[in-house]
Amino acid sequence: MIKAIKDRVFIRLDTKPAETKGGILLPETEEKPRTIGIIEDVGPDVTSVKKGNKVLFHIFDELPSYDKEVVVVRENSILGVFEDE
Repeated sequence: MIKAIKDRVFIRLDTKPAETKGGILLPETEEKPRTIGIIEDVGPDVTSVKKGNKVLFHIFDELPSYDKEVVVVRENSILGVFEDE
């Protein structure tokens, strides 16, 4: 396991839905940037979010990490936290 430092946040990207709510199957070739995920770890300087929060973040601020489904962003790249999901 890797530990976040300073103001960094590790976010596991949301899984892509295989079909819409109406039952339409989505092709796997459709590549849209994913900007929603669940926080896996936060650095000691992070104050506005915590582990387990579902967040929306700015796509151009992400960095790759140890896992292709996990990205690293700074705390100020987080745009919002989802409530009651």
